[in-house]
Amino acid sequence: MSVTVRVPAKVNVQLAVGAARPDGFHDLANVFLAVGLYDEVTVTPADSLRITCSGPDAAQVPLDASNLAARAASALAARHGIAPDVHLHIDKDIPVAGGMAGGSADGAGALLACDALWGTGTPREELLALCAELGSDVPFSLVGGAALGTGRGERLTPVEVGGTFHWVFAVADGGLSTPAVYREFDRLTAGTRVPEPAASDALLDALRSGDPKALAASLSNDLQAPALALRPSLAATLAAGTEAGALAALVSGSGPTTAFLTEDAATADRVAAALTASGTCRTARTAASPVPGATVL
Repeated sequence: MSVTVRVPAKVNVQLAVGAARPDGFHDLANVFLAVGLYDEVTVTPADSLRITCSGPDAAQVPLDASNLAARAASALAARHGIAPDVHLHIDKDIPVAGGMAGGSADGAGALLACDALWGTGTPREELLALCAELGSDVPFSLVGGAALGTGRGERLTPVEVGGTFHWVFAVADGGLSTPAVYREFDRLTAGTRVPEPAASDALLDALRSGDPKALAASLSNDLQAPALALRPSLAATLAAGTEAGALAALVSGSGPTTAFLTEDAATADRVAAALTASGTCRTARTAASPVPGATVL
């Protein structure tokens, strides 16, 4: 007996970052869209907790207790007073350390899969609370669709989306550490007044209307400057995608994956081909949004 859960990647169409809090986190206004690139997490009963992984970036995935999927299984088991004796297999298609919440997706997928396998019937609000304990992006991986994340990103409010948006994601060689990008943000903003983060009305209107040109005009990411400071070569990738016909380009989350919004699916295919040929990225992938969150297959 096994249970498989499919979980999407995310793109941040707005990532507004506040000043560092006393606990080291930052308050955010984080508008997430779930996009159609997926990891699949399969759980099977076992003698003890173990993890395996397959897929293009499998070698970069930790296979020990630090893996968010393993931490999720252990947290759910502890909540119900049982042993986390499962084999977790991650079929990974979301870029690793790429700013697309691949690790968070695996955590959410493991929670949902273990809950189904063990028949523990955990209420949705409890699952979301466990997600928030695991990491700031994990609750959205469970919920999917479109949402505004506040606090450190874990408090979610659904966002209305009036159409389908088409994206290209350029995958860079190597990852970027999210904590390192936030440290660079703090360095770049030292001595300045950092505004309180707030969702953009223009961006929320653009999502409701389903208009890609309006959305392109309102995309923003306060972590783009620090990501570019740490990885200047990303500027060439952003330029290549824009020159190829993307409506807008931005660093996805903390990077180094870059995201390109296009007018339609055909344009996305052309931009992806141009980016792959440009030599500025390892590969380029197309995907549409929004899509559902973690789903039992």
